[in-house]
Amino acid sequence: MKLKALVLAVSLFALSGCATVPNEDGTQSSRVDPFESMNRSTSAFNDKFDQNLFQPVARAYVNVVPGFVQTGIGNFFGNINDVWTAANSFLQGNVEDGFSDIMRFSLNSTFGFLGILDIASEARIPKHRKDFGQTLGVWGVPNGPYLVIPFLGPSVMRDAAALPADYYADLWTYTRPVYIRNIGSGVRLVDKRAGYLDASSLLEDAALDKYIFIRDAYLQRIASQIESRKDAKQNREDNAEMQRQSDDDVMKEPAMSGTPSAVKPLPTP
Repeated sequence: MKLKALVLAVSLFALSGCATVPNEDGTQSSRVDPFESMNRSTSAFNDKFDQNLFQPVARAYVNVVPGFVQTGIGNFFGNINDVWTAANSFLQGNVEDGFSDIMRFSLNSTFGFLGILDIASEARIPKHRKDFGQTLGVWGVPNGPYLVIPFLGPSVMRDAAALPADYYADLWTYTRPVYIRNIGSGVRLVDKRAGYLDASSLLEDAALDKYIFIRDAYLQRIASQIESRKDAKQNREDNAEMQRQSDDDVMKEPAMSGTPSAVKPLPTP
């Protein structure tokens, strides 16, 4: 786990350098973060909340709950996420990923005991992570300004606007009775936070501006995700166009030499 966290932190550090957009005077561009003052205040609030409540709960969760139970919880909610991921794959025009996501959900929901066991990964069916914000990005909607949302953390205007769609498309939202849904949602958040504990410690120890570090790494990551999905979409469209042209060429080929030619009329006497 520590090695994984170290790799994550180093990757974020490298990305942060790539994501910085300088002005002519060499300072960070305010175009991507016009609400920096407000965002810094929200980020400080989130950090206090995380340090005083979220992190202690997550650490207790890791120390008390057996590892195989944690894995099962993560698999269960990851399986639920695959449904919305499949929908976004189709919305992004990636039919292959969409059917793969459906296959994952079907296999894990049946043979994996409602997703507690990740049978699909054992069968080498890839797992994708897509949301409606990414879909809007593939459709050409720009990021908009950088935002830090209370309790949720880094985002951009486009992805923040997509949050209601992500919420109402989540199957867990409709779980009844309500108290089961609420307890499960809390466990889901704690389990997700627990996965980043070691990375958080490394970030806290880093001698840098944590706010800029996280902002730049986040913007670089979503830019990379959107660009890769746009490239995949363009490749599919190019391949489809090449296939159509190939089919048209086949239809236009001259008749084979063995085909009887038209019979000429007999000369008149």
